[in-house]
Amino acid sequence: MRVIRRQWWAWVVAALVVTAAVAPLVYTWLTNPDDQRLVDLDVYRTGGQMLLDGRSVYGYFTPAPQLLPFTYPPIAAMLAVVLAKMSWVTAQWVWTAGIFVALAVTVWLSFREALSGPAVRKYVPWALALLMVACTYLMPIRDQVRFGQVDIMLVALCLADCMARRPWWPRGFLIGLATAVKLTPGVFLIYLLITRQWRTFFMASFAAAVLTLLPFAVIPQDAGDFWFSALLDPERLGSNAATTNQSIRGMLIRLYMPEALTSVLWLAIVAAVGWYGFRGARDAYRAGDPLTAVALVGLMAVLLSPVAWIHHLAWVVVVLGAIVGDGRDPVRLRVAAGVWLYYVVPIPWWGVSLKAADIPGVSLVLGKIVQNGFGLGALALVWMLVSWLPKRREIA
Repeated sequence: MRVIRRQWWAWVVAALVVTAAVAPLVYTWLTNPDDQRLVDLDVYRTGGQMLLDGRSVYGYFTPAPQLLPFTYPPIAAMLAVVLAKMSWVTAQWVWTAGIFVALAVTVWLSFREALSGPAVRKYVPWALALLMVACTYLMPIRDQVRFGQVDIMLVALCLADCMARRPWWPRGFLIGLATAVKLTPGVFLIYLLITRQWRTFFMASFAAAVLTLLPFAVIPQDAGDFWFSALLDPERLGSNAATTNQSIRGMLIRLYMPEALTSVLWLAIVAAVGWYGFRGARDAYRAGDPLTAVALVGLMAVLLSPVAWIHHLAWVVVVLGAIVGDGRDPVRLRVAAGVWLYYVVPIPWWGVSLKAADIPGVSLVLGKIVQNGFGLGALALVWMLVSWLPKRREIA
């Protein structure tokens, strides 16, 4: 803390450097045509407005050309009332600032071990600024700003719950909140269960249950519409075969096999990947490496979900922190740099272009593989964290 106080000027300069570096990205997306700007934030805000107007949350679509429905649980619409009370311009700036606050929390907790090393300690403001800028330009994080997405905030909530050393909130509450707002963080309940973190598990389950049941008392019609109708329609989220769906199911759908065969393969692969990933997370936790465990569980949230858009891969920030570790192994640093570069460039869209080129014997097969690049990369990261990283730690 004394170091931070002595370096207050460095923190100010570092914050200005980060602001200048991310300004082009923010400017690009916040000056987009109004009907293309932060379209997911518009969904959240309109969901809150529907509640204020006494209209059906799950019966509306945002204006053309987007025509997007509200797809989150009803507690999310209740929380979005705060956004609805703001002007559209104010909401854009507040939400964008929130994205970068959440990213800062995520980066700090993910790279805390490296930033705490004696060689780096004096340069923490500059190192953190560099990491912030590098992570901002990861494609999943760029898409957070582009669409006004909530994913990095959910990552920060789950990561803080698992990694905070002395939380001022009941540990597990933030995971419960994240699970209630968007169902995919519910994979952390499995993680808490298999690692026998009983108190945290019961708090997370209790918080998720209370926040899930509350809408039935406040907005029962909307709560029923979500759980018994909207939730059961995966196409409501958008085209499941779209390139942006990098989940295991999305990759299989793009093979255009019979639907029954796709479903059987998906269930089999999900079972295998889930067993491997959660076992690895349990082993990492028992080995005293909770960050790697959290990174693995985050990847499970992406891969096992029926639909996982590219911006859901915001968990890559945590994966990078787990690979870097204490920052003393040059091999791990080089691997982390390679993973960072892989998720900076728009690899899936290269696959789309390659397929469109229609090169005989190349486009159809290689194009499909490249189109699924981020999902296949996530599978490789699971292997890396489960098998390669522990061996590398022993060697180094």
